[in-house]
Amino acid sequence: MPSLDEPKLISGNANLPLAKGIARRMSMYRGMNIGLVNARVERFNDQEVFVEVYENVRGEDMFIIQPTSNPANDNLMELLIMSDALRRSSAARITAVIPYFGYARQDRRTKARTPITAKLVANMIAEAGIERVLTMDLHAAQIQGFFDMPVDNLYASPIFALDILNQFKNDTSDLMVVSPDVGGVARARELAKRINAPLSIVDKRREKPGEIAEMTVIGEVTGKKCIIVDDICDTAGTLCKAAEVLIEHGATEVHSYITHGVLSGPAVERITNSVMKSLVISDSIQPTEFVSAARNIRIVPTAPMFAQAILNIWNGTSVSSLFETDTLGPIYEGIL
Repeated sequence: MPSLDEPKLISGNANLPLAKGIARRMSMYRGMNIGLVNARVERFNDQEVFVEVYENVRGEDMFIIQPTSNPANDNLMELLIMSDALRRSSAARITAVIPYFGYARQDRRTKARTPITAKLVANMIAEAGIERVLTMDLHAAQIQGFFDMPVDNLYASPIFALDILNQFKNDTSDLMVVSPDVGGVARARELAKRINAPLSIVDKRREKPGEIAEMTVIGEVTGKKCIIVDDICDTAGTLCKAAEVLIEHGATEVHSYITHGVLSGPAVERITNSVMKSLVISDSIQPTEFVSAARNIRIVPTAPMFAQAILNIWNGTSVSSLFETDTLGPIYEGIL
């Protein structure tokens, strides 16, 4: 049953600008001020995480906004300790809003004697007292099954579809959606369906980890403006190589839409110097100064979608309604 009071937000240090953006959007939707709960999340000299909540949260519906991005271990511990602090302060319900779910790439045993760390993280989240998880574009959908609690997995594709239609002035006649590997075909197909564009695949083969031996384009991309879609861009090696291969096969332009811009190591430099005309990422991970300054990287906001999802959870109404472009369109009007 919904709380009589407003939902309360608290944030760790992983992505404060996104948390504040969500609070602002919720304030607009509700017509009243909704701010972040006053708390301190800091470290002792030995880097132990310490949390102190300055406001009364007894009986409140709490939402912790904390992506577990780099540094993943620190941000994960902040999330767990914040949850423990709220639980011991008698919060009625605790929902973890994790825009980027770290360790999601370790969702299965790829070799003998390796962990399934995504499942371990799910267990830790449950033990910390969290009762629900709200996230976006999980690397593997089956991670939802690692939790014995409700998990709402939002999708960036409706936002990307709105942005693409706006950027290309609703002319999709020469667009081609491209999956950078076979594993991402379902994600690419979903976006292609939304913008009514054909689908192509770049099939990559590796001789050893980190080195791509060969890339093959499946589909006719000659004369097309190609849009590569994926969930994570880390070092950008595969992405930049795929863009080069598409240009070699006759594509006129290459744009990329990636949900989570991890962008570690040489990624920003590679993207800046690549043949890609643009890379569009969400703000699920707080962008660094280098990412924000890059000439061909653009960031789309997720705060409007997360704000509405939090309100829907609080009200006990449908979250899956946000999967539809018709629902998100009014929310993002004037933003994209």
